[in-house]
Amino acid sequence: MRPFTLNYALPRALPAMVTPYRFDALRQLNVLPDGRPAVSDRALLRAAGTTTSTAGSQTHFDD
Repeated sequence: MRPFTLNYALPRALPAMVTPYRFDALRQLNVLPDGRPAVSDRALLRAAGTTTSTAGSQTHFDD
């Protein structure tokens, strides 16, 4: 028998997501497929909550 608390204590697998933007190394920002900055797409920001990239410094939270 599985203890009740394990239904909430163990993490579930995260759903697979496709990121609708990519990091542009020349411009140093995330861009949409059409070349616009990812932060200009309000629907994307509402859905994702952020467009943070791991390309920046790992010591700063705002890169």
